[in-house]
This record gives sequence, structure tokens and C-alpha cells, in this order.
Amino acid sequence: MTDLVRERLKTLPNRPGCYLMRDRRGVIIYVGKAKNLRRRVSSYFRPGAKHAPKVRSMVDTVYDFEFMTVKNEAESLLTEASLIKKYKPHFNILMRDDKRYLALRADADAPWPRLSCVRIVRDDGARYFGPFPSSPVVRAAKDFVEKRWGIRECDDIEPDGESHKHCLANVIRRCSAPCLGRISREEYRARFEEACEFLQGRRPEVLAEVDAEMRAASEKGDFETAARLRDTLFALKEMTKAHFVRKSPEMRRADAVKGIEELAEALGLAAPPRIIECVDISNLFGTHNVASLVVARDGLPDRRWYRHFRIRSFEGADDPRAMAEVVRRRYGPESTLLGTSPRADLYICDGGVTQLRAARAAFAEIGAGDMPTVGLAKQQEIVVLDDGRPDVVLPRDSEALMVITRLRDEAHRFAITYHRNLREKAIRESALDEVPGIGEAKKAKLLKAFGSVRGIARATAEEVASVAGVGAAIAEEVLKVARSGTLSSRT
Repeated sequence: MTDLVRERLKTLPNRPGCYLMRDRRGVIIYVGKAKNLRRRVSSYFRPGAKHAPKVRSMVDTVYDFEFMTVKNEAESLLTEASLIKKYKPHFNILMRDDKRYLALRADADAPWPRLSCVRIVRDDGARYFGPFPSSPVVRAAKDFVEKRWGIRECDDIEPDGESHKHCLANVIRRCSAPCLGRISREEYRARFEEACEFLQGRRPEVLAEVDAEMRAASEKGDFETAARLRDTLFALKEMTKAHFVRKSPEMRRADAVKGIEELAEALGLAAPPRIIECVDISNLFGTHNVASLVVARDGLPDRRWYRHFRIRSFEGADDPRAMAEVVRRRYGPESTLLGTSPRADLYICDGGVTQLRAARAAFAEIGAGDMPTVGLAKQQEIVVLDDGRPDVVLPRDSEALMVITRLRDEAHRFAITYHRNLREKAIRESALDEVPGIGEAKKAKLLKAFGSVRGIARATAEEVASVAGVGAAIAEEVLKVARSGTLSSRT
């Protein structure tokens, strides 16, 4: 297991998502999905794990990996398929064929539009619904829509009497029969548009009708019909969930833009917040007090503007006070970041009302009281305002909540990683205190000369002895401790 893998494993969330394994060249060698990223990815690298030969070979090749979180298992399935098709990883043997998920295609430009099941979504001007990981869902939705709105099934461009001879849909009263002239083009097209609106999730009353029919059948004891309607209702609900179609980078960007638009409306902002900053404070029993500042541009994380802060103004655990220090160091008149980082349109404090009040007070103190600032409660994920308005509870399936929780998770990961690195560095440096003859002054000389314990470990005994002013025996002991600490940090 490499150092990069070990560090990444510590940042994995307990959320659904996809992961990409890379070799030493940076080439993607495997793409996978998971209901729980932490549990799934960690299982590859668990000591004593009994993997199949192919998996063992893949694990031995992994040098680094990255991951992305999604809303649910269905989206992770679609994202995985998309990434495999794009990168064709060596170890994804089972999914390297051209199998694709089903989608519904609606060509509104046809003389008599119809719905068809397809596996390739093209940029051809037609409307597409999907793709979806479950083929039965797509077929059940198509069947329901055709029955409900009388949409034709035949594939003739201009259905006529000859088409009718081979059609059963009209016999069982499913089709509006344009081939027999029983419906005008205008009325048929109006029905087709209603069907498309339903598939886009804009006709929830239709779902209510199916639900009512299911309950009525159940009350009458017609359980076979009730079960069929239940399955149909499930398929329709799945089909009309718009977030199931979001998997490509372009769609993710569109979702993010929608999210900041929703956020602006929910928070009463004058415009969508194109630049959002989120700050998280991290410490361990008051030691190594640090903060992370992460940035989203147009709703998506932008690592170019991430920053770490070591809290300087006090010792101990005081998150509100640390939050205020970060505000002053980021936006105060002496800040070096004012000319190098874009000003935020929205500033998020990871925490409740006390952190928020501290940040707002600091902004007012430095003359930036107009900065839109909110808090994000850690457990309930409630947006805290503290400006006389009630707190905001965003819908669980909203893109706005996805934008801010994704950024909050990034801030938390970034802070924890920095905090962990500082702790490990302190532990490695403190190991030098165990060497007889090495006091604080000599340790400071060594660290100044070689930069770190890792630098000391790469030096020779003669170099260590010369810098610290000690004999060969003590220099050898310093190297033993330094190299021991360096190796232990890698295992």
C-alpha cells in the first residue's frame, strides 16, 4: 500500500459514489461503484484479505485512487458505466463490452411522434429520458405512457391502413389509431406533449391517479391488479426522477449551476453565488488547531483556491475564535490573499450559530459586513442564518443541498488531512528527544539544516555529526531514530 493510498483511505466518506484506481503512471486501471465508499474501497487494502487473483493483481498495481460522491446507488451505477466506457480500464473486464442502459427516445419532429427504447443517446434533436439502470423500469414506463395517452407503437413514418392490418394495439383499444384517421395531428401531438411532460416529472397528478387505482383494487380484494399497479407505480416514480439522468461532466456542471440558483433563491441572495467559500476548524483536544478554506466555482470545488491556516492567536479548543481569526486573515487589510483569491459571493461556516456569529462579527470588524455569511449545522444539515430570518431546511433531493454538503465534506477532508500531517510531523520530530545528547537546540539545528525528520533520514552520519556538533555514535543513533520514524509513517 502506497502513502497516497493510505492518506486517501482516511478521507473516504460513508456515502455512495464511484472510485477510480490509478497506477504509477497515473493511468486509470479500474473503476468501481459503492453504496458506501469507505467500506468498499477499504476492503481492497485490508490486511489478510483473500482476494481473487485478478483483484489481487489490481490491488498490487494501485498507486493512487480518487473518488466522487453521488446521490444514490442508481446514479453511482450510471456514473460507473459512463467512466468505464470513457477510460476502458484494464481490470474492468466484465464491463468492457458495448452494453448500455436503456433510455426512451421521443422524436417530436416526426409526423406522428412515438416513443422508442434505445441504448445510445445521440445529439440528434430528439428528447431522451434516461438512460436508466433498470430495463424493466423503462419498458414499464413506455407501456404505461402508450396506454395512458394513446401513443402509437408502430414504427411506420406515416401509419396507414396497411399498417393497421398488422397492428394489435388498436384491437385492444390502446392506440389512438392515427392510421385510421381517428385522431387529428394536432390532438395526437397534444397527447404526445402531455406524455413527455409526465416523463419529465411535470405531471405528478398522474402518479396520484395510479396510486388511487392501486388502493382501490386492494380494497376490493383484487390483489393481482393491485400488485401490477404497485409495480407500475414504482417504475413510473423511478422513471420521473430527474436526477437519475445526471452522470456526464456536462450534466454535473448543469446540476451545480442549478444548485447555486436554488441556493440564491432559498437564501434570498441577489444573484447565484458563483464563488462559495467554506471553512472548517479541526483540533485534537486543543492541540494543532488548524482550519481549512475550500472554494467552489459555479457550484463545483476548485482546488486552485484551497488554503490551510494554523491558528496563531491562541492555544486550545475554541472554534468560534478560530473562525474569526480565519476571516481576518482571509479578508483583513493585511491579508496576502486579497489580490490572489477571488472574493466570495457566499461564505459558509461549518458549524452552528456560535461559529456563524463569530464570523459575522469579524467581517463587521474589518469593514466587510456585507459578506453573505451562513452556517451549516453538522448533523441536521440546516442552513443557519442568524439575521432575524428562520433557518433554512433545504430539500434532501435538492441540488442546492448537494452543492453545500459537497463543499462542506471537502472542507472537512482538507482540514483533517492537514491536521493529521501536522500530528505525524510532531510525532516524528519528538522522536529525536529520545536520543541522548540531543537537546532542543541541537534538534532545532538539525531540523533547520535538513528541513524535516525525513530530510535527516536521508543524510549521512558525517553530515548529522557536523550540523549537530556531536560524535559519530550519537549521529548514528539520530539516523536510526529518524529512519525508524520515517519508515513507520509509511507502513
